[in-house]
Amino acid sequence: MDNGLTFDGTTRFPIVSPSSVEELSALVRQAASEKNGLYPFGGRTMIDLGLPPVKPGYVVDMRQLNQVIDYPARDMTITVQAGITIAKLREILKAEKQQLPVDVPLPDQATLGGAIAANASGPRRYGLGTLRDYVIGISAVNDAGEEIKAGGRVVKNVAGYDLMKLFTGSLGTLVIITQVTLKLKPITDSAVWHAFAVLPARLGASLDRLHASKTRPVALDYLDPAASRELAGSGKLKLPAHDGTSGNLIVGFEDNFKAVTWQNETLRQENQLERSAVREYTGIEQTNLLACLTDFQLWPEAAFTFKANIVSSTVAEFCQRAASLQPQPLVQAHAGNGIIHGHVKDLTLDQARSMLETLGGVVAKVNGNLVVTRCPAGWKKDLPIWGRPTDDRVLMKAIKDKLDPGGIFNPGRFVDGI
Repeated sequence: MDNGLTFDGTTRFPIVSPSSVEELSALVRQAASEKNGLYPFGGRTMIDLGLPPVKPGYVVDMRQLNQVIDYPARDMTITVQAGITIAKLREILKAEKQQLPVDVPLPDQATLGGAIAANASGPRRYGLGTLRDYVIGISAVNDAGEEIKAGGRVVKNVAGYDLMKLFTGSLGTLVIITQVTLKLKPITDSAVWHAFAVLPARLGASLDRLHASKTRPVALDYLDPAASRELAGSGKLKLPAHDGTSGNLIVGFEDNFKAVTWQNETLRQENQLERSAVREYTGIEQTNLLACLTDFQLWPEAAFTFKANIVSSTVAEFCQRAASLQPQPLVQAHAGNGIIHGHVKDLTLDQARSMLETLGGVVAKVNGNLVVTRCPAGWKKDLPIWGRPTDDRVLMKAIKDKLDPGGIFNPGRFVDGI
């Protein structure tokens, strides 16, 4: 153990760093006997997500469980321990010209297990999917300190319950993930991304044209004028529009050279774009663009961050409502998916509450949700951190009661204090 960790304004939790599954299993049995909680963490990139813990216990640092177990590259799968960082995993896969095409913020810090627990994703979710699409096998320690397994190490293995999807996005409240098998994709021959200026009033029409396009982008993102100004002003990105009046639509193509070339030309023709009106990103610039868009989801200067999940046809309306608020959030929309991140650098609790009420009205109309991914710890008791009540929460609680009746794993932090 080390000096401990304080999060969400709690008292300091001692940290335990198991170096084997056996050590982790013993820790779970110890916590169960003491009626304590276990709070699993990886790189701590999303430490602000969730409600405050409800019982004493231990922080479980999973980063020592970081080994490659099996990598049959010809089978396009890899089995690794959950504590491996996303950056290290990418480095291993790159040597075989393969990739896990899921964009996880702050990959040098973020671990695979943490990304799965939070169901992290980014711009390429639009065309390439999420972690739920790539996890084909999983091992975890349950509330009895036993290692359980689901799925397998081959893509066609479909036996048993799909616990992989159940555990993905459960915020470490059901089990502690120890090992994961992933299916992979080859690194594409060509990647060309584009950014072009769009006035906020024309965003809906521009998105409609792109949704009707013959092209098949892997990413369709929108940075509103405030977000564009911030990223361009920081020197992290060169964008066509950053004067505070126009936002930027970003479209990414990744495929073989011939397919990408055709899509590039088709995009311009369909949208009647002059070459001078579009900034093109290839090579290092494209890599930097993707990294900036992914990391901006966890913008470190934000005191308050929200995440909306809505139907894509409502993205333009949501962005317009957000732009009318004071203080005005910096908005980044994964516009093809209807996932929107908003950041505010400075605001009061009353302003935060008002913002959620206003934007929550847009979200509720399409049966979406609006959650708070970062705010001062003291605000969490006063804000709907996990959004509006939904019918599926009864089922979520029932699953928690079945798999972790003693409330060992991350107690109190998930939806409705699960």
